[in-house]
Amino acid sequence: MAEYIASIVPVAVTRHGQTVGYFISTQGQAESDRVALKKASQALDKLLEAQAVDVDAVVADFKLARKSKAGKPSKAGG
Repeated sequence: MAEYIASIVPVAVTRHGQTVGYFISTQGQAESDRVALKKASQALDKLLEAQAVDVDAVVADFKLARKSKAGKPSKAGG
């Protein structure tokens, strides 16, 4: 199994001779994911600054809303 996880080649998963799925290793994507997340974070910071959004106020509002909702019974069936 370790060979397949370490491989960059996709593997077809079969059951009784029929392909039921594919295993595609995500090895090596962690760094590119980190870079993409950092880029998105920088873009968000620029958007928030351009709109003069007070992030601390948004976080405080969110915490207050979450706290007040936590004390209320949930509605079943949505």
